[in-house]
Amino acid sequence: MRLVYLCFGLGCVAIGGVGVVVPGLPTTVFFIMAAWFFSRSSKRLENWVLNLPGIGPMVTDYRSGLGMPQRAKVVAIACIVVAVGLSAGLAIDNLAVRLGVVALGLIGVWYVGSRVPTRERVLAQRQASRL
Repeated sequence: MRLVYLCFGLGCVAIGGVGVVVPGLPTTVFFIMAAWFFSRSSKRLENWVLNLPGIGPMVTDYRSGLGMPQRAKVVAIACIVVAVGLSAGLAIDNLAVRLGVVALGLIGVWYVGSRVPTRERVLAQRQASRL
């Protein structure tokens, strides 16, 4: 079973790596999944993901319940809007597919905007609860 987790983790790293250069393809979520798979297969690779510059702190924040920084949420939502807009507006001719892409984009915007915790808000709440 460790080999299966290892393969899934490596696959997530590969997709996340592509997401670094392809607009609209998420990066952090695949590294979060990779860290989870590596936690069950390779502590060395898990530590590698957690220590990656840029990505590692976001994975660590997610694991500790901090969610995303406000700026990252704004960038993520903007990327979803641009990718969906370009896809639905320019690249897709079929109306049903176009509507499906727009619907999925709206779900993504809703999820990131309302379901993913905002790091600054969580830290402020934690600070307030200590007082």
